[in-house]
Amino acid sequence: MNGLDQEAPVAGASAAPLKGKRILVAKPGLDGHDIGAKVIALAFRDAGASVIYTGLRKSPEYIVRVAVDEDVDAVGLSILSGSHNELVARTVALLAQSGAGDIPVFVGGTIPADDRAAFLRSGISGVFTSDMPLDDVIDAVAKVLR
Repeated sequence: MNGLDQEAPVAGASAAPLKGKRILVAKPGLDGHDIGAKVIALAFRDAGASVIYTGLRKSPEYIVRVAVDEDVDAVGLSILSGSHNELVARTVALLAQSGAGDIPVFVGGTIPADDRAAFLRSGISGVFTSDMPLDDVIDAVAKVLR
């Protein structure tokens, strides 16, 4: 996981609401900022999940291939570039084409309110922004993955 498993805990490590879950955290598109993705990856790890982090600038095709190959329980897409609508739609379509359309997809980053609502209506399992407490994000993901 790109060395993230050696960092100090960032969320309540005593509870493990995501224990046994495998979560892919991915940065699709040309966005070069991944601090938020690393923070959420560490929070998921501290909540008990096995986390696969793809690194920067991955295509939806790559993300889906990793999700299928790693048999993940969820995919988290971190997008700050403004191309979230296209990248999310392409990733979800490719998951469906790969027979993995049942994998919950979460989106985080700079997502305008109107787009958040549209994502939720379209079946995205959760949309998270930087102003949300990590514990709330973990609880929301854990609720979907139960």
